[in-house]
Amino acid sequence: MIRFLNVSLMRGTKPLLEGVDLTLNPGDKIGLIGANGAGKSSLFGMLRGELHPDQGEIDFPAKWRMAYVAQETPPLERAALDYAIDGDVHLRKLEAELARLESEPESTENGIAIGDIYSALADADAYTVQSRGEQLLLGLGFSLSQMQQPIASFSGGWRMRLNLAQALMCPSDLLLLDEPTNHLDLDAIIWLEDWLKRYAGTLIIISHDRDFLDEIVNVIVHIDERRLKRYSGNYSGFERQRAAQMILAAGALAKQQRQRAHLESFVNRFKAQASKARQAQSRMKALEKMEELAPLRAAAEFSFEFREPLAAPNPLLVMEDVDAGYHILDEHGDRIGDKVIVSNIKFSLQIGQRIGLLGVNGAGKSTLIKTIAGELMPLTGDATLGKGLSIGYFAQHQVEMLRHDESPLWHLSKIAPTVREQELRNFLGGFNFPGNMVTSPIRPFSGGEKARLALALIVWQRPNLLLLDEPTNHLDLETREALTMALAQFEGTLVVVSHDRHLLRATTDQFIIVADGKLQPFDGDLDDYKDWLFQTKLGKGTTVLPAAGKDNKTAFPVAAAVAAPAAPVVDKKDQKEQKRQDAEQRQRTAALRKPIEGKIKRLEEQIAKRNEQKADVDGKLGEASIYEAANKAKLKTLLADQSFYKKDLAQLEAEWMELQEQLEGLGALA
Repeated sequence: MIRFLNVSLMRGTKPLLEGVDLTLNPGDKIGLIGANGAGKSSLFGMLRGELHPDQGEIDFPAKWRMAYVAQETPPLERAALDYAIDGDVHLRKLEAELARLESEPESTENGIAIGDIYSALADADAYTVQSRGEQLLLGLGFSLSQMQQPIASFSGGWRMRLNLAQALMCPSDLLLLDEPTNHLDLDAIIWLEDWLKRYAGTLIIISHDRDFLDEIVNVIVHIDERRLKRYSGNYSGFERQRAAQMILAAGALAKQQRQRAHLESFVNRFKAQASKARQAQSRMKALEKMEELAPLRAAAEFSFEFREPLAAPNPLLVMEDVDAGYHILDEHGDRIGDKVIVSNIKFSLQIGQRIGLLGVNGAGKSTLIKTIAGELMPLTGDATLGKGLSIGYFAQHQVEMLRHDESPLWHLSKIAPTVREQELRNFLGGFNFPGNMVTSPIRPFSGGEKARLALALIVWQRPNLLLLDEPTNHLDLETREALTMALAQFEGTLVVVSHDRHLLRATTDQFIIVADGKLQPFDGDLDDYKDWLFQTKLGKGTTVLPAAGKDNKTAFPVAAAVAAPAAPVVDKKDQKEQKRQDAEQRQRTAALRKPIEGKIKRLEEQIAKRNEQKADVDGKLGEASIYEAANKAKLKTLLADQSFYKKDLAQLEAEWMELQEQLEGLGALA
């Protein structure tokens, strides 16, 4: 097991952990969560031995083999497949030793040693390592031809996939994964989920993907207020337990405050009376001994909303017989041909449509999005835009397009040059860019902060069509949830590509799939897509997976071929029909819930505002001077205001209760 014993850690002058005690059991699958900067990656550093606690110790069995994802990938000429297999360090050492022995002169001792090496290689599954490496890379989205390409030929995101492949190839008892889904698309994430479910060792994952955590982990460790708190269950279970704890903590705090107020009142009234002095003294001691309960705080919620579009053309866009792809250019930049990615597109976008775009890696999702956005011109066919169409486009690499030497205020003023600076500052403040941060260069900002700025720039432009290509990359759980809520209430049309299934379920009501170079409706939900993915991309056989715990022999569906996946086929069996009907019911229910949830949010804002106004009036009425004769008119006004706020609050709360009952009724239908 892993034990943290009174562990404290400082980074510079900032305390990350203080007096932490925690036990993790062998075979646990742990999700490590906490705010950005809370110390998640530093905790991984301590487990890897790269950082040392300032106090206490971390203990786990010395014989445990540890695997983790390297953060750097050198631009080597080594083939991708060989690099992935290098993750099995023990196997590579055996191969190197065998090569050394075979290069030496023959002798009896040499022959025995070679025999021992061959036996050890057999135990390490050396004779299947090539096929296991291929299967692993196929699952992560590589084709067989890509596996033979040099590492230097791949982009940064694909190199990170190779580092992940190395970690999975390494036979391990403890596997540490820090944001493993950041550079993966949905099909690779689904593959990785199934791989990790079958992993037999102890797994610790840092992730901002709640569906990914829900599918894999059975323990959540939350870093909060420099402590580690263990919760049993997945991420959704953690949220329920945390909410219950906060309610209990709030109740305990309120009870203590009432007790304290009662004791203080007694002491203040009777401490001067000789007959009550002893009792007052005992209550003062009780006050001194009373342990101060701190409120259990949730993370400060971040939220925003898309402003209502200025226009609503219908249809927004019509594509007729469009081929989407790229021009092939020669060395002089002259066009010598075309590369068609998606052909014969017949597609239109109507007001209010909410579409999730599905398809395996390389199928053409981003190409289609770029063509709709006008970043790529159709190779053939016609694309007709509605009058008043305003597109908000978040590209997969949007963050890289920002000017890193400029500030958030500079970026916003470029698209709003005539707007007063204070209005721009106020707007950016709503996206958590306060004070000096709004005028600071964004170069040192985190990836999440840069992505938040990119979203703010889109929101300002009040689009009626949102095209989002992996918008959650770099976003933490809190900002992802804020984006999900904002998209759910967006009044325009939405087309989104995302590996975040929680976002897709909450914000879309229909799916379209890019497969076999065609665009077609997908009649099903994300569970159906997962089934289709395994049938087409990963085949139906099983084989031995590398690095799945101590015995290194976990069964997993293996890719049958690298050919492009077949188009999805709708199953007509009763079970399939039932799943389709269930999906439609969920979508209908979600569509009904969204406006109610929007009304509830607005009511809660009104209730909070009225409570503040009533508290202000109550405070003024509590002042003795207000009852003086000269203040009669002011007193009358305050009493009238108090009466109005009471009545309005009662009405608002009644509306809130009614809407909550409607939501509960919809929950019963789901």
